[in-house]
Amino acid sequence: MRVEKQIEDRQLKIILELLEKCRTVSGDIVEFGCYEGDTSLAMAKLKLGKILWLYDSFEGLPEKSVADFSSIGNNFQTGELKASKNAVMKRFLHASLPKPIIKKAWFDELDTERDLPNEIAFALLDGDYYESIKVSLRIVAPKMTKGGIIVVHDYRNEALPGAAKAVDEFLTNDAMWKMNVVEGLAVIKK
Repeated sequence: MRVEKQIEDRQLKIILELLEKCRTVSGDIVEFGCYEGDTSLAMAKLKLGKILWLYDSFEGLPEKSVADFSSIGNNFQTGELKASKNAVMKRFLHASLPKPIIKKAWFDELDTERDLPNEIAFALLDGDYYESIKVSLRIVAPKMTKGGIIVVHDYRNEALPGAAKAVDEFLTNDAMWKMNVVEGLAVIKK
């Protein structure tokens, strides 16, 4: 099963294994950058009894910052990876899975009190670019509960160097977090 044409099978397996470890951790599940919802559906199928919150602009990729430019990343262009919030919701209905809470917004437009759960057990950050990952980490980290896990996709993706830069800066500025890298995914825990 190829998920979103962006997440490899082995990465999906790891994401689901890590999410399963959060079954007894207090808090909900968030995914920043859900695209067409394939990974979201896979996570929902675990039926952990947690609310799934999905965030996406549904407008495609934003403008790149200087931190995002790569000689091999030219195929990632502004507006690419555009999706539909309604299509994601229909996929959940068709799969007979509980409806997620879907917030259509750029990540920096989110109100952390109104738009996010109070507690987060698991966060999947797949914003591709420096600013998206930086903002996601900033607003998710304070809501992570003890035992919670943050997974950042594209940490070792040479075509998307901004993701790794944002994670590395976050870890440099907050020593309470520890990271290991598994199959190109940054796995971050307190």
